[in-house]
Amino acid sequence: MTGLHTRGVSAPRISETSDTFGRPLHDLRISVTDRCNFRCVYCMPKEIYGKGYQFLPKDQLLTFEELGRLVRIFASLGVRKIRLTGGEPLMRRDLEHLVADLSTIPDLDLTLTTNGSLLATQAAALKAAGLKRVTVSLDSLDDVVFKCMNDVDFPVARVLEGIAAAKAAGLEPIKVNMVVRRGLNEDSIVPMARYFREQGQILRFIEYMDVGHTNGLKLDDVVPAREIVLRIDAEPPLEPVYPLYLRDVASRSRYRHGSRSLCIPPSTTHPFCPDSTRTAPPPLCASCALARCQPVRPGRGHDRDRSRGLADQA
Repeated sequence: MTGLHTRGVSAPRISETSDTFGRPLHDLRISVTDRCNFRCVYCMPKEIYGKGYQFLPKDQLLTFEELGRLVRIFASLGVRKIRLTGGEPLMRRDLEHLVADLSTIPDLDLTLTTNGSLLATQAAALKAAGLKRVTVSLDSLDDVVFKCMNDVDFPVARVLEGIAAAKAAGLEPIKVNMVVRRGLNEDSIVPMARYFREQGQILRFIEYMDVGHTNGLKLDDVVPAREIVLRIDAEPPLEPVYPLYLRDVASRSRYRHGSRSLCIPPSTTHPFCPDSTRTAPPPLCASCALARCQPVRPGRGHDRDRSRGLADQA
């Protein structure tokens, strides 16, 4: 692989950019691949993403050099946080090279969200390259439930190994995301809260939501944020916490007997769109038009040529 010619070069900050609703665009999520080794029932169900599914060919992906130039443009317009996502971002070969390039951009919070399956072998290299912290998706500590959720028979133990490796490498604070779906894993709420409280890691409960119009969302499947809080509060009592920052999208609580906290973005029952500072392109953002919301809307296709043209102007 050739060296990244953008390394060490940064665009001057021009101004803070806001959308037509006056929301500043501070956070940018970049999908570096649309491929994933899980088939989570709420995200990439096998019924749609089966063996015959056509993922994007390699030449449709922006290169690391192109991504580096684009991120510098966004940073000059006020973006302060980059989150690398997928699919499963650790499936993108040599991802640490992109991390090393982006880490040279001043005043940029560089993070990554992963399912944890490949984290144990990559955490140290990612930290050395300049990644600051990680968020790991884990929907249950019960192997049977978790395998049902990821639908590829992947064990909990290997995800926990990845979290341990991230902690050892210094990719902290570590956040753990748990998507809660009624009838599947709501009984895992309290065990997850108990375990990660003891581990000293931040647990985020995510209401089951429509991701790209693929999971056939029904409101009966949603365990509301309020119910999640009540379930936990029945064992270790909770108290509300003020938002960490202006436009914080999560409802936060902490244990009354201790400083550990947890948060619940009520994205389905109480959408946080008016306060969002995120610009979240559809999967394979490197070749897509920008979108304000996480779900992929039909008709919003990839715009590789326009993105590459913008990168060439950087």
